Amino acid sequence: MWTMKVLVRVPNWIGDSVLARPAIEAICGHFSGGEVWLGAADPVKELFAFDSGIAGVLPLPPVKDIKSLQAAARRLKKERFEAGILLTNSFGSALLFFLAGIPERWGYSTDGRKPLLTKAVRRMNPDSPRHHVHFYLDLISRLGLTTRPPELRLSVPPEEKERARQRLRALGVDPLRPLVILSPGASYGPAKRWPASRFARLAALFQERDDAAVLIIGSAGEAEIASAIVSSLEKKPPVLTGQTTLPQLASLISLASCFVTNDTGPMHLANALRVPVVAIFGPTDPAVTGPFERPAAVLKKDVPCWPCHYRSCPYDHRCMTKIEPEEVYQAARKLERS
Repeated sequence: MWTMKVLVRVPNWIGDSVLARPAIEAICGHFSGGEVWLGAADPVKELFAFDSGIAGVLPLPPVKDIKSLQAAARRLKKERFEAGILLTNSFGSALLFFLAGIPERWGYSTDGRKPLLTKAVRRMNPDSPRHHVHFYLDLISRLGLTTRPPELRLSVPPEEKERARQRLRALGVDPLRPLVILSPGASYGPAKRWPASRFARLAALFQERDDAAVLIIGSAGEAEIASAIVSSLEKKPPVLTGQTTLPQLASLISLASCFVTNDTGPMHLANALRVPVVAIFGPTDPAVTGPFERPAAVLKKDVPCWPCHYRSCPYDHRCMTKIEPEEVYQAARKLERS
């Protein structure tokens, strides 16, 4: 047990921050006699709103130039952190800790930042698929901290769940019907998005066969995708794109009987909440970024151009268009029966 004041720089993406939770828990256990703070960018800082094992979350605004970098470093310096652990891989995040005068700076020696770190860990073979949960835990264990078999878990306080139920009632969602939440976006780019027309047909299958209530979620930038889905449905589901905070989104997802999604951050939220997840994968590798816990099902087609990791498909998007709504629906029903 160490008694240091530690700052952990968490990843910038929602999904990555969820997958880093076992590593963060290991850090908190190792430094349980001191203080563990999280440094988080705006998109993910609310993800830790329900956590009790951390001393606090320091918001880290984007560093746009040398002036803002120096200002951020001055703010961190005032906190007198004794150690900083970087779960991010960028040069800029290591430079910030260096300029803030944090005596111990630990992280992966990626992006040319080894000279900025006091403990630099080399990545394991990057060509061998390894789930991101283990990517973060590998760093922690190779820094000499104790880890344990990972468990990805999020919980939502009962009062937050009740607020989510009230919101669904206000949207006309019957709490006695099964709730299917669709996450049709993907901020990475259109290559990771199953076509809106397929999501629309899938929604109709849930409505017609199961009398399910359907809810569409996503960021404000994904409102157009949601509109395309709703426009072709006879029964118009409510849409909450851009209308939820992260804690509100987690609370809504926790009430779902099934969550159908592309390879997105909300996919990992649902998985950590133990909601049955059906994940639709195209250009990316589910062995690396897929759902980590059960219950979950992954649908992916073997095509010669996979994995490409393109943001936009330059061809015919066959990795996604070969996946039919009926097989996604059947995967969801199979999860219900398992």
